Amino acid sequence: MTFALIATGGTIACTTVEDGSLVPTVSGQQLVESLDDSPADAQSFDVIEFRQLDSSSITLADLDELLACVQSQLARDEIEGVLITHGTDSMEETALALSLFDLGSGPIVVTGAQRSFDHPQGDGPRNLRDALELLRTKKSGVWVQFGGRTIAGRGARKWHTSHLNGFEELPVGEPLHAPLPLVPLAPHTVSIIAAYPGSDAALVDASLTHSSGLIIEALGSGNMGEEMGAGVARALEAGIPVVISTRTPYGKTKLAYGGAGGGATVGELGAVASGAFRAGQARILLAAALATGTPVADIFAQAPATRTYTAD
Repeated sequence: MTFALIATGGTIACTTVEDGSLVPTVSGQQLVESLDDSPADAQSFDVIEFRQLDSSSITLADLDELLACVQSQLARDEIEGVLITHGTDSMEETALALSLFDLGSGPIVVTGAQRSFDHPQGDGPRNLRDALELLRTKKSGVWVQFGGRTIAGRGARKWHTSHLNGFEELPVGEPLHAPLPLVPLAPHTVSIIAAYPGSDAALVDASLTHSSGLIIEALGSGNMGEEMGAGVARALEAGIPVVISTRTPYGKTKLAYGGAGGGATVGELGAVASGAFRAGQARILLAAALATGTPVADIFAQAPATRTYTAD
């Protein structure tokens, strides 16, 4: 079996530099060669040196190039799946984007590490080996393989800053739309704005000149301060799509409450609830809806989830 390994940087590729900070310096080929206890494992990969980035710096333009790279690799007859090494900060956004688009047949696995390549108890080698074993099962779909867990890319979330089992799967349900044709996301800037008690409209109003869509990381089931709610109303009147997520760790947004900042009020004006998607993945979904011309409510519609996951 031959798989493509696409290296993007992240902690799994970081080493400690002179000032003590972590910098991505390790190539994809070096990561493959770190599987030296099994030379046959290293020979399983064609390596693509895509980026050496902290994943917090990955832009939608980078993501567009990555998706195109995955699609081109899966189009090769000899490639049976793709492994992406990636930073943990934005792994959930990339995993969702990979699951939204029609990129070809074959498993796609995303992995990384919480500890650097040169850490004496690094978790990268285990995650790499587990990811390779998952690829060999030919389990179709997009997966985050991390800390001994196999997590669906749709609904993945980093729940802990440093825990070696730092990812979980939220019960977001299955999409009701078919895989989308691959089109660029970068032209569609989506901003995330956090609500807080008594939040005003300053950031919402300021975003109207440069955002194609807004994600509001609201309180509770989808609420915000009255002034902020008035700002969201102005955004909707200006034709800017708005999706309401929540800062609460678990549960769905339901847009149930009245009042100027209540979820029901902004929902009546056209805002869409994100369901169980948190703000990061909601941003990718909204950008994909705008890029493909899919109605925003349709891209967030979902079949009922049958399982519920919680953090350890």
